[in-house]
Amino acid sequence: MSPLSTLSVRVARKATEAADICTFELVDVDGGPLPAFSAGSHVDVALPNGLTRQYSLCNDPKETHRYLIGVLRDPASRGGSQAMHEQVQEGQLLQISAPKNHFPLAHDVQRHLLLAGGIGVTPILCMAERLANVGVDFEMHYCTRSPERTAFHQRIIGSRFSSQVQFHFDDGIAEQKLDIAALLIPPASGVHLYVCGPKGFMDAVLNTARAKGWPEHQLHYEFFAAEVVPSASDASFEVKLASSGRIITVPKDQTVVQALAAAGVEVQTACEQGVCGTCLTRVLEGVPDHKDMYLTPEEQAANDQFTPCCSRSKTPMLVLDL
Repeated sequence: MSPLSTLSVRVARKATEAADICTFELVDVDGGPLPAFSAGSHVDVALPNGLTRQYSLCNDPKETHRYLIGVLRDPASRGGSQAMHEQVQEGQLLQISAPKNHFPLAHDVQRHLLLAGGIGVTPILCMAERLANVGVDFEMHYCTRSPERTAFHQRIIGSRFSSQVQFHFDDGIAEQKLDIAALLIPPASGVHLYVCGPKGFMDAVLNTARAKGWPEHQLHYEFFAAEVVPSASDASFEVKLASSGRIITVPKDQTVVQALAAAGVEVQTACEQGVCGTCLTRVLEGVPDHKDMYLTPEEQAANDQFTPCCSRSKTPMLVLDL
């Protein structure tokens, strides 16, 4: 994160929200209001171990005195969630970005269908708060492994919108488990679907919705993480910097970001998995080999931008707007 884009915040409260899930309440170091945010927003958090990670804001967007994030301790952590759980304590100062929103609510929609899996509830809960505030029709389904692993369970039960939320537990009886196919009947034009959670859950929801004829513009989603798997077809290629004409070779075993960095060209990154959009770069010529989970299928098909942290090239050269 650029120093000009950061906010200094203090961890006012760290609490165990559910098994392996902690919440962190972040407040301005001087006690002032924080920049406003909209439902679906996230902040980049600079961690003590040097990593930067994105966490969705899960408090009511009406609040200006705090940001609330929820973090799952992931056994397969690449260092982010482990650092939040083990190194970040109450009273500690952190540098974060201003809120960004790549997962906004659609406007002028008759009804919203919110689906959350596990820690993917964080942006979905913020959406439910917003929709309840403005009186827009919505239905929320929240899937977790068990009640003990259900973050914000009591908060939701005690909310004014509790009647619009259904919980689904993997260890519960069959009748209460989410039937995705039954839920995602072909939609009316005014119904929009939002989904966030583990990749398997999101793939199941999105693949079912598309198979049942949901138009892409009615599908909204945000991936938290993705496994970028090298392909046998990955090969070296070149990128050309439009501003200077300089040509840089990207070896088979390096990402575009890594090759550019080795040549002294820095591109801002955060997740390095193609899920956050921080490194998104315009493509002026050539055809990218998209490996991200950030761009929609239509955006990928346009081939005018790509994520150099993980995506590659289908053509011998990409001309980049750098």
